[in-house]
Amino acid sequence: MNFDETDAWKARAIVDDMEVDATSSQATRFGLELRRSRRARGWSQIELGRRMGYSNTLVSYIEGGKRPPTRNFAVKADEVFETDGKFVELWRRYTRAALLEGFEEFADCERRCRRLRTFQLAVVPGILQTPAYAAAMEAAAVRRGSITQTQADERSAFLATRQRQVLDRKSPPVIQAVMDESCLLRPIGGRSVMIEQLNHIEELASLPHITIQVAPLSLAEYRPFLLPVTLLTLPDRTVVGYSESHLRGFLERGHDTVSAWERDYDHLQVESLSTGASRTMIHAVRKELQ
Repeated sequence: MNFDETDAWKARAIVDDMEVDATSSQATRFGLELRRSRRARGWSQIELGRRMGYSNTLVSYIEGGKRPPTRNFAVKADEVFETDGKFVELWRRYTRAALLEGFEEFADCERRCRRLRTFQLAVVPGILQTPAYAAAMEAAAVRRGSITQTQADERSAFLATRQRQVLDRKSPPVIQAVMDESCLLRPIGGRSVMIEQLNHIEELASLPHITIQVAPLSLAEYRPFLLPVTLLTLPDRTVVGYSESHLRGFLERGHDTVSAWERDYDHLQVESLSTGASRTMIHAVRKELQ
């Protein structure tokens, strides 16, 4: 069969996409998405470079995975393609030293979920944290020497992206959050930060698609989970679970394990305070801080 020049170009593009999809390199994944977005607009590499303020040579290198993208490049790509942070998120995955191992896979599922059930110990669930509360957590990690300031900034920015993608989407998921009572009592960031955080939780609890409960300390040994856990119902109705240790996160897809977690979560919700009683407790803790 004879191919004209256009058909040959399309064939090479298909092969290129297959090769890029087969690799685990986040740099090549960034390049693939950049190339797909450019071709969808019908732009050449020269035209994209002109719009972004970069050379077409750099665009070519990044599309081919031969040069890693910078944050400024990712920000400009989002501006040009009007993609609301998609390229910045891909860049963060490339730099993923700031993220706990296994967390990016969870975040991808979280972004697509239809239902989110979470239980948290010690600190407020990330998806419900205020910027000041999250910043206080990261600042403490920097002072301990656990992470660098750059990594702390990336974690905070990544959290903001997660929250926007989950809480601010057009059709947000149903969210059911159970917090151990210790989450309310531990003064992360000091009094003013905690007051703002508790106000934020009360505001979120008033939304029709968000349910917040408190697991009282009196549950003691009858609390079913010893570690934080999150259950995500995906668009195809499958359910995945996520938990993490101090060193890494783990996305659980096994049916038996996830079903057991769901049973334990149902038990936790039944044994926790009602939504009304939980709001009363949150309000009382906030009043004591004022």
